[in-house]
Amino acid sequence: MTGLVSPLLDRPGAVPAAGPDTGVAWHYGDPTAEQRALERGGAVVDQSHLGVVRVAGPDRLSWLHSITSQHLQDLAPRTSTELLVLSPQGRVEHAAGVVDDGEATWLVTEGSHAADLAAWLDRMKFMMRVEITDLSAELAVIGEPVDAEGIDGEPVTWRDPWPAVAVGGTRYGPPADEHPGAERAWRLVLVPRAELVDAVAAREAAGWQLAGTWASEAERVVAWRPRLGVDVDDRTIPHELDWLRTAVHLQKGCYRGQESVARVHNLGRPPRRLTMLHLDGSGHLLPEPGAEIRADEGGRALGAVTSVARHHELGPVALAVLKRSAPSDAELLVDCDGGAVSAAQEQVVPGDGVSVDRPAARRPVARGVTPRRDGPASMI
Repeated sequence: MTGLVSPLLDRPGAVPAAGPDTGVAWHYGDPTAEQRALERGGAVVDQSHLGVVRVAGPDRLSWLHSITSQHLQDLAPRTSTELLVLSPQGRVEHAAGVVDDGEATWLVTEGSHAADLAAWLDRMKFMMRVEITDLSAELAVIGEPVDAEGIDGEPVTWRDPWPAVAVGGTRYGPPADEHPGAERAWRLVLVPRAELVDAVAAREAAGWQLAGTWASEAERVVAWRPRLGVDVDDRTIPHELDWLRTAVHLQKGCYRGQESVARVHNLGRPPRRLTMLHLDGSGHLLPEPGAEIRADEGGRALGAVTSVARHHELGPVALAVLKRSAPSDAELLVDCDGGAVSAAQEQVVPGDGVSVDRPAARRPVARGVTPRRDGPASMI
């Protein structure tokens, strides 16, 4: 964790968040009203627990292009995208929102990952003309429900591209205009930490309400939006979370993990799949992240909950990662302290594990015939 504590936690009624959101408020006394304000576009959320890494230097975009999953070579100033850093096996190690201001590239990531991401980038720079700086202690992040890029005169701003399918990406879930995330406008604005309180106060003066992460996380969960450090474990590949939409360019050149990404997309199937769960709230029980999911009482685990939220209209909901073989239409049971709760699925990544543009399988021209280099085809 960054270890930073927001001054907005001094507000009357502020309840601190826990886990990956430690350091900011979970809510300020009325989470339902805060979420409604956020949904209608009239709230600001303290996200100052997030990390910020700045990459400067003339080689920054071509270098980031060569070592991450995203096409960044010609990224225009104030155009937002996101990238993944993958292991050689294609597993997600880091994720970051990306925007360039014409002088530097800004990476916004989880606070607990910022220092490690900056250290990894520093190890990878070799002779490239780049400078990497972790500015998490100097810059704070605020979230707002605005569907617009930053403009000249505004602070550095990252607009969340989810759930649009970026150029070079693909999808496992529904098209963007049918996706529940299409209704969620969200961007992150970078301000000096010393100006965080004033930046929030200016938005409150314009009629916005200060909201906590209860509200923003509920909106993220119902938008099926994956989050590093929450929905990602040490086995996660981006296909499992439908993350090829916004974070992976399938036609760009080689980078670490690229072969594994291409192989699963073209020939294989992701071993797990993301689903959203509508939880039975009648018993007032909520699972914790990591809670196991089963098809029946005492059955084997089919997966685990990754994110849990209370939505002001949908009630208790969760994101979960299940084995691909888990039945996609079955009601499930989720382990809770106090007894299991039932859950209905809303499928995010389909059980067949096939993206919408997977190349068709090649078929032989004639069964049992193989070409010869020195003459006509022969039988095998």
